[in-house]
Amino acid sequence: MVINTNTSAVSSARLLAESSSLLAKSLARLSSGSKLVSPEDDAAGAAVSLRLDAQINRTTAASTNVNNAVSFNQTQDGFLKKVGKALDRMSELSLAAQDVTKSDADRALYNQEFSTLGAYITNIAAKEFNGVSLFNGTALNVTINEEGGTFAMTGVNLAGSAYTTATGSGVATSGAAATALTNVKAAITQVATDRAQVGANAVRLSYTSEQLAVLKENLIAANSRIKDVNVAEESTNFARYNILVQAGTAMLAQANAVPQSTLRLLQ
Repeated sequence: MVINTNTSAVSSARLLAESSSLLAKSLARLSSGSKLVSPEDDAAGAAVSLRLDAQINRTTAASTNVNNAVSFNQTQDGFLKKVGKALDRMSELSLAAQDVTKSDADRALYNQEFSTLGAYITNIAAKEFNGVSLFNGTALNVTINEEGGTFAMTGVNLAGSAYTTATGSGVATSGAAATALTNVKAAITQVATDRAQVGANAVRLSYTSEQLAVLKENLIAANSRIKDVNVAEESTNFARYNILVQAGTAMLAQANAVPQSTLRLLQ
């Protein structure tokens, strides 16, 4: 029997330290909900999870961009719908002004409304969405994925010749009304084309938004499998390590008591 070196106590202390470390790690996993408390838990998994986190955040940003572009399109279509109604009324006035039973005084009254509606359309051409022109005809590149890919959203130009020619017409005379009718019909055809294009843009962006939502969901699921703790499994480990720590503490106390029996040999 020896006193200076208690190998049983040294071994018990080492095993207790290991059990205590595992217990602390299990407790950290349960309290954080993540099994990657530190990179040493799974170095490769931590690296992959970090990249997935970044990709998820970029996907969220791209989804926000797409949804904002959809709102831009909806705003465009709302204005174009009103432009279409105004042009419908202008075509009606153009035809009414050609009535042979109407005098030029009557046509002057029609022309007042016609000109007011034309000014209304001209005013809409200057509208903006958060500082971005809605109707200057410029194509906007919408970011549609986490890698920065873009979709060129075709613009609408309310300052185009089809519109300006119609809004610049008048119905003060029968001849002018006939010309105005032709111009307004061309503008109606143009607004129909523009609304169709806006609708096509909206459909494209809606599909992209749905795609990004599915991608984000799958990325989150993949990341969860890497870093999220299995609570049922970890609870079992926690109970096991807790028992080992308690048993190790008791055994270390017993191992430290063994050398005391040597004192009996000295009595």
